[in-house]
Amino acid sequence: MTQLPEFVSEFSQYILVVRGRLPRTVEQYEIDLMLFFKFLRAKRERLPLSGEEFDEMTIFDLDYDFAASVKKSEVMEFLSFVAIDRDNHARTRARKLSSLKSFYRYYCGVAMRFKDNPTANIDTPKIPKTLPKHLTADESIELLRAVNSDDESRFKERNFCIITLFLNCGMRLSELVGLNLGDLDRDLRSLRVMGKGAKERVIYLNDACRAALENYIKVREKNPQGGHRNALFLSSRRTRISKQMVQTVVYKYLDAAGFDNRGLSVHKLRHTAATLMYQTGKVDIRVLKDILGHEQLNTTQIYTHVSNSEMERAMSQNPLASLTEKKVGKNES
Repeated sequence: MTQLPEFVSEFSQYILVVRGRLPRTVEQYEIDLMLFFKFLRAKRERLPLSGEEFDEMTIFDLDYDFAASVKKSEVMEFLSFVAIDRDNHARTRARKLSSLKSFYRYYCGVAMRFKDNPTANIDTPKIPKTLPKHLTADESIELLRAVNSDDESRFKERNFCIITLFLNCGMRLSELVGLNLGDLDRDLRSLRVMGKGAKERVIYLNDACRAALENYIKVREKNPQGGHRNALFLSSRRTRISKQMVQTVVYKYLDAAGFDNRGLSVHKLRHTAATLMYQTGKVDIRVLKDILGHEQLNTTQIYTHVSNSEMERAMSQNPLASLTEKKVGKNES
């Protein structure tokens, strides 16, 4: 990445070391902040807001006074810029504003270097509510069958285990690739995962997960390369499997199962696990929150949507549901 201004580097260190944010999350904060301060420099110096000159603009020389001088009106202009000029959707704009709010909360409330917070009282863009995409229970079985039918792959047990864990445990991609042998208990009753914000939690395993892990561990490479000896899931190079490889595996079997045109992904398997646990397994929403590693209950509530079958069943329970024209009859005069 382009060299960061000192005030961005200081903030990045704070959220990485003190707040315990993941490096990938910190990098996204930096991208959002760099775009914002490039926009400000361009606006104040009457430079182009697009094109090669804007893309190659350097801002590492900007100082703390520059960041402290930002006005609320400039934040609003930036939000308009990313909406109109860069065609950012509400969710992306909300993330960018969240990055700015975190930045100024740090300098106004923690570091106490800035007097005024230009992001205060700016409402977050309203994000349209959409139901999370997921597989049904029958479709999940078809996906597992697609993996189990792949007799040509020498990684069938590994791939089956990966997808089984996604569908049953609802873990994140980063959590799965970070798993070590030492995270499993001796009887394969539970495993530890490192979630967002470096928060560890325990996931309890069902029979399907235990069986898949047992089958995979039997064929797992006994002598992985160098520092990858403890990694649970290994690549063909005997190193810890990458996120990209897991995504490739999942897309391969979604395609094989005939779900390639559904907009599904690794993260949608997490949605699948959560939806099936809540709707079919009747898991309490508070328990589901802890299984998924959510900090706030309202994050988990996206899985409480009512299914089509439940709505259809509700309609059939109406006491008037069977009253056809013939059954109603007519008033007798």
